Amino acid sequence: MKVIAIDGPAGSGKSTIARRLASRLGLEYLDTGAMYRAVTFAALRRGLDPSDRGDVARIVADLELVVAPEAVVVDGVDATIEIRGPEVTRAVSLVAANPDVRIEMVRRQREWATERGGGVLEGRDIGTVVFPDAALKVYLTARPEVRAERRSQEVSELSYETVAADLARRDALDQGREASPLAEADGALVVDTSDLGVDEIVESLAARVPA
Repeated sequence: MKVIAIDGPAGSGKSTIARRLASRLGLEYLDTGAMYRAVTFAALRRGLDPSDRGDVARIVADLELVVAPEAVVVDGVDATIEIRGPEVTRAVSLVAANPDVRIEMVRRQREWATERGGGVLEGRDIGTVVFPDAALKVYLTARPEVRAERRSQEVSELSYETVAADLARRDALDQGREASPLAEADGALVVDTSDLGVDEIVESLAARVPA
């Protein structure tokens, strides 16, 4: 099984690079962050408080979840757009810090890769927790102002200042949580994407994947 693990904070270029690398290598791609966003969407849709770990944990095991590059479907509802909205974005770190949610999502991520004989998975704990023995572990990063600028272009309804503040808050939550905090995996290749082109990064990573 050939797994490529790509971790890093929001705005570091994970999704763009992981998608492109998967295509370059002929592997399937999984955005694990979308899975946590989908759980958050489901919790909000059911009127649950995202910070209530018990209530959120109870819905996870039976949640019907399809995460594909072209769409995210939660309990039969197309949530592709909604999971990227400000309401979910503000709450997703609370849900992602829930240990029971993480246990179930990690199980599903490993199952996904096993069924496909590998793949390119991106998130925040792929190289540290989900697949510590991945064929290639990558940690992407970028200067805070670059990350904020990238994200503010994706979320046009929010100002740069608001996006920058949200990123800083989310970084603190993701890095400080007890369950699978955001961190560089042992042996990971650290790449600062601030001043590099996507194609340049993808080709460099592809050359490092074991045959």
